Amino acid sequence: MSTYDPSGPEPEGGGKPSFGKQPPQSGGGTPEGTPSDPYGTPPPDGPPPDGPPPDGPPPSGGPGAYGGTYGGAPAGPPYGQNPYGQSPYDQPPPGYGPAGYGAPGPGPGPVPGMPPLGSWPNRILARLIDYVLVQAVALLLVLPFAGHADRSASAGAFWVACAIYFVYEGLMLSRDGQTLGKKAMKVRVAMLVDGNSPTQSAAWTRAAVFILPAVLCCAALWWLVDGLFGVFDKPYRQCIHDKAAKTVVVSTA
Repeated sequence: MSTYDPSGPEPEGGGKPSFGKQPPQSGGGTPEGTPSDPYGTPPPDGPPPDGPPPDGPPPSGGPGAYGGTYGGAPAGPPYGQNPYGQSPYDQPPPGYGPAGYGAPGPGPGPVPGMPPLGSWPNRILARLIDYVLVQAVALLLVLPFAGHADRSASAGAFWVACAIYFVYEGLMLSRDGQTLGKKAMKVRVAMLVDGNSPTQSAAWTRAAVFILPAVLCCAALWWLVDGLFGVFDKPYRQCIHDKAAKTVVVSTA
């Protein structure tokens, strides 16, 4: 016998059994097995997905910001630079620098392959040969105009010799870097920056700095100071006239 009373209150849901109704699930009502993340959930033990994170633009830094996976290329230094921040083109070639000829070192200096420095005996002898030649020419020019007992003949010869020496050295050095004395002793004057023969300005500057202070003051004292400066100069043994002209004396042997 049925106990259903049609006049009584209907059960929840209109009195109809809810055969298709499922119990609510945790996670906002999403049935179990349906991912809430529209991009999917990676396996717990798998590698992270390629590409930038879905919630924002890729971080600054360009390719390699995610360990080399983003963009398909690992991070690396810009073109032309090594990992230590210095361009390989900034490295001086071997033999270029203040360490001397044929030795590596930073900074400006003679070009690679420049001959070794001229020795001091050869340089001094070359100067003496030039001085004797120029002084002989000066005496030949002065003696006819002075008496043999006139002491002014020697002084006049010195002044004339200084003028001749200035012109002689300026012309000879600007031609090939050698005077007659330097040719005899197998040394020559070269530009410090590239090893070529002195330019016109360098040749005349070198001659002027060697001669003019000797004319204006004590010649012997000036030439002594000028020569000793080169003895203690490192690494190119430049005298004061070499420093002024940016030249160096090298061997041709």
